[in-house]
Amino acid sequence: MILINFSHPLTEQQLAQIATFVGATPEVRAIDAQIDRERPLAEVAVELVDRVGLSPDEWQTIPLLINPPALAPLAVAVLAEIHGRAGGFPAMVNVRPVTGTVPTRYEVAEVLNLQALREAARRRR
Repeated sequence: MILINFSHPLTEQQLAQIATFVGATPEVRAIDAQIDRERPLAEVAVELVDRVGLSPDEWQTIPLLINPPALAPLAVAVLAEIHGRAGGFPAMVNVRPVTGTVPTRYEVAEVLNLQALREAARRRR
């Protein structure tokens, strides 16, 4: 399992939380997602996903988790690019602030199976 991290670095505690959710410690691939907002998002998304370094076969066979970019429009474009390469949606890490912490700390709230979410939505059509 590979965790593609397009966001802030994950702490050891957050990685342990992810391992608890998925039952394994994923290999982490950190992808710097700081972008030039003047560039077309489609081009940027292709470049970011290319940096993951997976072959066409690996995109389709290795279980994937993503921690999406914090910039929402970029996250959507990256997700579309990954879906096209993988043939389905990956699971997604949901990181949230811990209430009442100073300074603010973040925890892994859940690992969301986006493909299952999509399939459930299809039944509501």
